[in-house]
Amino acid sequence: MTNFISVQLKKASEVDLAKPLCKFIQQSYPGGDAQAEHCRAAEELSKLRKSALGRPLDKHESALETVLRYYDQLCAIEPKFPFSENQVCVTFTWKDAFDKGSLFGGSAKLALASLGYEKTCVLFNCGALASQIAAEQNLDNDEGLKAAAKHYQFASGAFQHIKDTVLSALNREPTVDISPDTVGTLSLIMLAQAQEVFFLKATRDKMKDGIIAKLANQAADYYGDAYKQCQYKDTLPKEVFPVLAAKHCIMQANAEYHQSILAKQQKKFGEEIGRLQHAADLVKTVASRYDEYINVKDLVDKINRALTAAKKDNDFIYHDRVPDLKDLESIGKASLVKSTPVVVPLSQKFTDLFEKMVPLQVQQSVSVYNQRKADLVNRSIAQMREATNLANGVLASLNLPAAIEDVSGDTVPQSILNKSKSVIEQGGIQTVDQLIKDLPELLQRNKEILDESLRLLDEEETTDNDLRTKFKERWQRTPSNELYKPLRAEGASYHNILSKAVQADGQVKERYQAHRDTIALLCKPESELNAAIPSANPAKTLQGSEVVNVLKTLLANLDEVKKEREQLENDLKSVNFDMTSKFLTALAQDGAINEEAISVTELDRIYGSYTQKVQESLKKQEELLKNIQNAHQDFSKMKQSNNESNLREEVLKNLAVANDNFVELVANLKEGTKFYNELTEFLLKFQNKCSDIVFARKTERDELLKDLQQSIAREPSAPSIPLPTYQTTSAGGSKPAASSTPTPAPRTMGTKPQPPARPPPPVISAASSSSSASAPSGTAAAPAAAPAAAPTAAPAPGASAPAASTAPPQAQGPPYPTYPGYPGYCPMPMPLAYNSYMYGQYNLPYAPAPVFQNPGQAPYPAPQQPGYPFPQQPFYPQQ
Repeated sequence: MTNFISVQLKKASEVDLAKPLCKFIQQSYPGGDAQAEHCRAAEELSKLRKSALGRPLDKHESALETVLRYYDQLCAIEPKFPFSENQVCVTFTWKDAFDKGSLFGGSAKLALASLGYEKTCVLFNCGALASQIAAEQNLDNDEGLKAAAKHYQFASGAFQHIKDTVLSALNREPTVDISPDTVGTLSLIMLAQAQEVFFLKATRDKMKDGIIAKLANQAADYYGDAYKQCQYKDTLPKEVFPVLAAKHCIMQANAEYHQSILAKQQKKFGEEIGRLQHAADLVKTVASRYDEYINVKDLVDKINRALTAAKKDNDFIYHDRVPDLKDLESIGKASLVKSTPVVVPLSQKFTDLFEKMVPLQVQQSVSVYNQRKADLVNRSIAQMREATNLANGVLASLNLPAAIEDVSGDTVPQSILNKSKSVIEQGGIQTVDQLIKDLPELLQRNKEILDESLRLLDEEETTDNDLRTKFKERWQRTPSNELYKPLRAEGASYHNILSKAVQADGQVKERYQAHRDTIALLCKPESELNAAIPSANPAKTLQGSEVVNVLKTLLANLDEVKKEREQLENDLKSVNFDMTSKFLTALAQDGAINEEAISVTELDRIYGSYTQKVQESLKKQEELLKNIQNAHQDFSKMKQSNNESNLREEVLKNLAVANDNFVELVANLKEGTKFYNELTEFLLKFQNKCSDIVFARKTERDELLKDLQQSIAREPSAPSIPLPTYQTTSAGGSKPAASSTPTPAPRTMGTKPQPPARPPPPVISAASSSSSASAPSGTAAAPAAAPAAAPTAAPAPGASAPAASTAPPQAQGPPYPTYPGYPGYCPMPMPLAYNSYMYGQYNLPYAPAPVFQNPGQAPYPAPQQPGYPFPQQPFYPQQ
């Protein structure tokens, strides 16, 4: 009697998870042992998917364990990899579990680049495989009963979880098998079967009949609810409905049977008979309607024996009144089952392959923290560099320290010689020229990478728009212009960065051209440099004066401040603190990460002392520059002034400014070169992302096109245009008899020229008429005694109508076209005396199917009759 429903597994297409995951790992994590370990884990995940989905699974606990481990691993990697159409793009394709497909196309399937979709389908397979394992259990022992009940409750919980989460996980309409209605019904069916298992165990353990009746009644209630949910929906296999209806009746009959035993124990013999009669009616219904699905012979015999004995005892001994069914007290219900909630991990043997990889939320928080840290460090370094440039500019404008070193008036000051030596050691003007020459090549390389990336997106988007215009609502996938918005925004930001870089390059070149000659002068030997500097009267009287000593002390202090800044800049760059542990702790404690609060607190703790030193350095420089300017005013008053000394001082100032500009230009150009090289790496990653998503979209496009072609092939190809039904007429050519079916008007051909009128059909002898009367079964033929006259063809314009004549009897054609190769196929009208089906028909071992011809057309040759020595010749009308 026991017949349990099990769910078919969904079939998945093969997917290589290792390649996209390894690519993301290589782009997101620094090289080394950690990266290699993560890549190995990605390969293990791909192998696990093949084991869980890529082969037929046995109906055994070990197979279910494999699928559960894969589901747990999907849940574990979800927060660590950004699975989406525009990041880690992996398209998962699954077939509908209940769609068997058709002659011209495969079963329905859905392809989505969504990890939530993969999780939903894998969990569906977990529930389906659990139902199959439960159905295979031996219910004659306690171990089998317990295992079956456990698996049915787990399957119910899995399907219920899908019902609650599938719409949010997919963000689109799912296939029928994982739709909320379908999985909700499956969950209830599994719960009903688990309740039935408990009923069987209670029966086997010979528990009290009142308890058994309540268990059976609850199972009947579950089966009835499941049947109501899917009664008017064509979502589950057809054999499920009769099984649910039969199980509902069987469980209700069992409940009545055991309640009748309880009534007998309570001396309620009339109630006993009433319940047994109801139970007998229920199992009789099952035996008559659902016997091919469930065998209830043993239950029928048991109930009938009990009913016969009860009636006999009541008739001869008790004479108790048998109440009506509506007067019987309702049986109570006792539910011992509930859906097992889905709590990860489901597998007892699960170990996370990516245990050492931090979650994506932590990665994003660390990335934002690093950006905050870089902004803070760069801001502090920029303040110090601006202060240094300001100090150098002030000293150059005051011709310091050259002014206090130039005592002879005809030699190069030592500070200028030191600057010249430094410029020559750094390559001089040739270094600047080479750096400026390299910039356009680096810029052009980055532009080409960016343009190629955007070109890939443009081409794919154009193709997608064309196909969307062609197939309209059939083209059901995310539009490329929406999907590419983040990539377009990223590409636009790179374009803006390049535009600003071009402007910065132009400013550097202008500045270089303005100071090129002076920088070139600094690169000359000391003799040429001395010759280029005008001589002036010596100022030896100032040497050793108090004001000069004050200036020297102040300049020495300023140099010390500059050196402290260089050290402070190196310290700022070298500070490193890993925030991963902080964010992981916050995520574990709160379930979320308040990145801004944590980052600001940590940055203040780590860089607070350095920020304070920077501000102290700026304040100290401000005081030194003020004192230097005051001391220089006193120095200028004491110094003799003339045209020669002024000219010499101006040249020395320009040389000092040229040195500062050279140092800054070289730094800017090297920084620009480094910027372009680093930008190239980012653009290559951007290009890889674009090419990956375009490749994934092309694969998805090909799959969708294939599905569309199959769906189009499954659609009817013949138009539903009704054809006229011709009525038979009398031999004398009288009008056709009235019919309940209206005859459509003849189809007009518009302005198309009409063919010439057909000749009148030949007069067929009675023998021919009798042969047509012996048509194969299934065709309508007129009696030979009263042949029908076919209607005449419409004459062409300007032609006289042909004389009415009799036509051979014709079979009645179908009112609508059907497919070739099926009974009742009506061919299109053929020209006179043309028969496309004539070839080889005399050699066929069976009679050809009847051919329906147009009125007024010469008959097709009849099949060869036995006894004819030669093929029968077609009849041609005499002209």
